[in-house]
Amino acid sequence: MRKLMRIVLLALAGVVMALAFMLTSFAQDRPTKAKVVYLDQGWSQEDRLRYYYISQGSAAMSYDIFLNLEAANNQGLFRADENLAKYGFVPQPADSKYNPDGLPIGITNTVVADGRWKGKWVGLSCAACHNGQIEHKGTKVSISGGNNTTLDVHAFIKGLDDALAATAAEPQKFARLAEKLGQRDDAGKEALRKRLEEEAAAVHGYRGILAMTPTVVGPGRMDALRLIHNQVQSRWLDIPQNWVAPIAPAKPSFVWNIPQSAWAQWSGVLSDPILRNQGESLGVFARMDLTSKTPKLGLFDSTVDLKGQIASEDLLRRLAPPQWPEGVLGKIDREKAAKGAQLFAQNCAGCHSTWPHRWSEPKKQGKRFIENAIVSVDVIGTDPGQFSSPQFESNPTVKTGRMSEYLPAPDTGAAIAPPPVVFQAIQRGIFDKAVAKLKLSDEELVSAHGYRASYPEPPEPIPAIGYKANPAEGMWASPPFLHNGSVPNLYQLLLPDNERSKTFFIGREFDPVKVGVDTSGKSGKFLFDTSLVGNSNAGHSFENRPTEKGVIGRLLTEDERWALVEYMKSIPNQSRQIAPFGGPKDPIRAWQDKTFFHVKNPGTYNGAPQLSPTSTTKPTMPALAQESINSGEIVTFRRD
Repeated sequence: MRKLMRIVLLALAGVVMALAFMLTSFAQDRPTKAKVVYLDQGWSQEDRLRYYYISQGSAAMSYDIFLNLEAANNQGLFRADENLAKYGFVPQPADSKYNPDGLPIGITNTVVADGRWKGKWVGLSCAACHNGQIEHKGTKVSISGGNNTTLDVHAFIKGLDDALAATAAEPQKFARLAEKLGQRDDAGKEALRKRLEEEAAAVHGYRGILAMTPTVVGPGRMDALRLIHNQVQSRWLDIPQNWVAPIAPAKPSFVWNIPQSAWAQWSGVLSDPILRNQGESLGVFARMDLTSKTPKLGLFDSTVDLKGQIASEDLLRRLAPPQWPEGVLGKIDREKAAKGAQLFAQNCAGCHSTWPHRWSEPKKQGKRFIENAIVSVDVIGTDPGQFSSPQFESNPTVKTGRMSEYLPAPDTGAAIAPPPVVFQAIQRGIFDKAVAKLKLSDEELVSAHGYRASYPEPPEPIPAIGYKANPAEGMWASPPFLHNGSVPNLYQLLLPDNERSKTFFIGREFDPVKVGVDTSGKSGKFLFDTSLVGNSNAGHSFENRPTEKGVIGRLLTEDERWALVEYMKSIPNQSRQIAPFGGPKDPIRAWQDKTFFHVKNPGTYNGAPQLSPTSTTKPTMPALAQESINSGEIVTFRRD
């Protein structure tokens, strides 16, 4: 008996020890609540909250259904923090004024006061994609206006589609949703089911048709140009044949110094901020009428919220780039950074502007803008996929539908027209209706247009079929690099392109040494494959083959690469370094700066200003001996 008791006790002890070990292991696997650090970028906490939750008019589905919708495979809420965080959304505590329902950053409540879409809708704000967070050793650093490297829009839509389909198909799930929404009688349940099925069909159509891609895009990227086209000229114009495959995913750019810049997108497509932002909102689930017979009958009605878009742009005008947080990511080697500054001036500054920046010639009311180099894709050599999108198509390739009579000459009345012509007609019609409701003063309207040319004035021409070189401050906080996110860190960006990783994991952990994403697979399992369509990591290459496409600079030594990486960490060199909107009092004039890419290479910028040699404006940089630039001149590209 005693022997038996001893065996039982030993067995129980073993079980207890095993349970203790298992519980300890589970606790280690459980994510800990990380400390969040907010950098001083010139915004208050209220500014941040406003930016997170200002509606731009996105109305994806009914707000009440979204709040109470269960996940597809369990009874947990789809909108629960732990679920949405899987898709890369950043959880945020509830706030009685801006976020009463405790939604993550970038998921908003769009309230439509009247009309056919009257009610509350859930949608996306600018901050869903254009607000970042990096993680390092248990600390999270919030990057206001950064790119959300972790947000996987396609995976989110798939999860939402599955949740809606499961709720529509499974009686128990639907019954629980109806109970939560107080729909207990047959009429209420029938009305709810109708709403649910309509919204499930719309989301399913977006997933299975409009956003269908040939490869898995992964986190932090989407082909925004083609997705906007599909939403507007295929879905809402009700012409399925206008669909195009989204094959050129790009990462959302950071947005500090963007309102101050001459161009915002990766390509210089549109300089007018209010039309640019309105176009973006049309792609992220704003609702619109493009099929009614006339504007009086509803044509060009929409849920677009121009007031919210103007408020967001005003906030961004006073957002500073983020300063490297040495207390979290480690000290900067100042000696190495000083050497990097010299190398940057010699090899990078011709394209990438730095404080106090190069400025344009005056626009409306004397406003100047940071002049961005727009480098031809034939020179920079990076993935050209964006430039086969409909926005760059000059041939008549889409059906015009109801827009036919609203097209400008010579396309008025055409059944088929170039996609940009059709899109601009849609954009103008929606804008005119939406802006009329705001009753803006002339000055407010000029400001909303960013002091740029606006209809009926001719738009600024696209400078080149090429990619914009962003201002360099704060670039450290926006990996992975190049417009399509195909280079994992700054160190590899400085290599010959054939020495870069062909595949790499995109992790959530930040790499402060090479300055980029963790590629080990420990903090993220999505494998980026640069051989797939839209994913090329070619170009922006440093090697001793100056005449080759994609080679932009000489081969750097290992020490030089590390010095440049250290310099990029060091800028901005102070917090709240906000470029003045409209330009400083005594600007560096870009077109009189001999080091500026387009001055060194005349004829590479369509619409370059024609400066008079007798200009009375005193430049702060040495003036060109001959300042008149012929935009049609063909010259050899100079890298020196």
